[in-house]
Amino acid sequence: MFNNEIFRQAIKSVDFLQFHPVDESKPLQISYYSCLVDAEKVNQYLLPGIQENIDRLGQLSDIKGFIPFDEVTVIADTVEVVDKLMKGYVIIQFEGDDLHYLLVNVNHASMGHRKSNETENEFSVIGPKVGFVENIEVNIHLMRQQINTPALILEQITVGALSNTKVVLAYIDGVTNPRHIETMRQRLQAIDFDVVFDSSQLTQIIADHTKTPFPLLVTTERVDRVIFAILSGQVAVLSDGSPYAITAPSTLLDFFVSAEDYYLPWILASFFRVIRIMGVIFSIIASPLYVSILTYHFEVIPESLLQPLINSRIHVPFPPVMEVIFLEITIELLREAGARLPSKIGQTLGIVGGIVIGQASVQAAFTSNILLIIVALSALASFTTPIFNMANTIRLLRFPFILLAAFWGGLGLIVGLVVLLGHLMRLKSLGMPYLVPFFPFRTGHTADSFIRLSYKHTANRSQFLKPLSKKRYTPDKESIEND
Repeated sequence: MFNNEIFRQAIKSVDFLQFHPVDESKPLQISYYSCLVDAEKVNQYLLPGIQENIDRLGQLSDIKGFIPFDEVTVIADTVEVVDKLMKGYVIIQFEGDDLHYLLVNVNHASMGHRKSNETENEFSVIGPKVGFVENIEVNIHLMRQQINTPALILEQITVGALSNTKVVLAYIDGVTNPRHIETMRQRLQAIDFDVVFDSSQLTQIIADHTKTPFPLLVTTERVDRVIFAILSGQVAVLSDGSPYAITAPSTLLDFFVSAEDYYLPWILASFFRVIRIMGVIFSIIASPLYVSILTYHFEVIPESLLQPLINSRIHVPFPPVMEVIFLEITIELLREAGARLPSKIGQTLGIVGGIVIGQASVQAAFTSNILLIIVALSALASFTTPIFNMANTIRLLRFPFILLAAFWGGLGLIVGLVVLLGHLMRLKSLGMPYLVPFFPFRTGHTADSFIRLSYKHTANRSQFLKPLSKKRYTPDKESIEND
C-alpha cells in the first residue's frame, strides 16, 4: 500500500494528480499539482523516461539515470516532501516504502508572469529602465548581473503560514554592518502572518513604528536603486510574487533621491533635487497658508495683491477653509478615479475632468481663481517625490495643516510644523534615526543629501550606516594636464 496520509489534504483539490505511470500492476506512484508543474516536461521527458525503463527499476535512485533533470533527490522527511510538492516538484514513491520519496523539480516558474520588466512608477529619461518582476528568481538574476562577486550574499527566509512565501535578504559581505543584517533577519523570521502578497505588507509588519503616516522603508521597483543601496551598506529584501524590493535602513532624504540624479551632471542633479524638496514643502504649506492669511492675517497681503484677491472672492459665499477642503477633496477624487480606470481613460478623465470641474467651480462661485491655482500647484508638487509612498504621505499632511490654520491661523501652522518635526525626530528605520545625518547631526555627510556633489566628493559611503568598508571607489587624482 502507498502512504497517502501525507497527501490527505492535497487529494481534495481538483488540480492534484496522483496516478501510476504505467499500470496498477507496477508498484510506482506519481503525485503532483498540475497547476505548478511544467506539463510539457512531465509528458515529454519524465513519464517516457520512467515508462520505457519500468522493468529496470530496482529502487528509486535508479530513476535518476533515466530522466533528464538536474534536481532529482531522494529524501525521507515527509514535511519536506509536502513543502516541495507545493513548490512544483513531482513526488515519486514505491508501494510499501514509506521512508523514501523521489523529488523531481519540474516547476513552471515563468507561468503567469509578465514578460516586460520596465519600470512603471519610477520612470527616468536617462539611465536603465530595468525593473523587478513578480518572479524572485528573475529578480535575483537581475541583481547578479550587476554585482558580479561572491560577496553578494542572498539568504532565503520563508514567510507566511499559508503562503510559505520565499523572501530573500540581500547584502554585501564585508560592506554591510552585521547589525543591520541581523536586525532585518530577526524581524523577517519573527513574522507570523497567513499570506504575504507583496513587499508593501512586509514594510508595514517589520517597520519600527506603525503609528506614523511616513514610510520608514524604501520600496522600489528599480534594480539600479537597489544595487546602489546595497553597495552603500544597506540591506535589501525581495519577496516572491512582488515586483518591489525593500531597502533599509532608510532616511527621510532617501525618499527624495531619484535614480536619475546619478546619471545627470551633478549641478543639474542638485538643482532638480532642491526643486523636488522645495516642491514638497510648498505642497504641504501652500493651502494652509492661504487659509491662515485670508482668515486671520489680512495685514500681510501686499496692496498690489489685495484688489485681485477681493475680486476673486467677492462672490464666494464660503469661508476659505471650506473652499480649500472642497478643492482638495475634488483633486483627490480625480486622482483616485484616474488611478483606478484604464490608463487612456484615466488620463482623459484627469485632464478633462480637472479643467471642466475647475472652471465650473469658479463660475459657480464655489471657489476663487487664485485658490484653484494654488491647489493645482500643490497637487503637482506632491508628485515630484520619486517614491510613491511618500507622495501619498505629503497629500495626507495637507489636511491637518489646513484645519490647524483654520482654527489658529499662523500659530496653528507653527504648532503643526513643530509637532511634525518632533514626530520625525522620534522615528527610526531599522533602529537608525530617520532624520540622520541632520538629527543627530553628522558632519561630513552632506555630499549627497540636499545636493549631490561630483563623484570626486562622493567616494565615501555614508558613515551613519556604519559600513565595514568606508570607500566605495577611489577618485581619479590625476589632473587633466597630465593626460
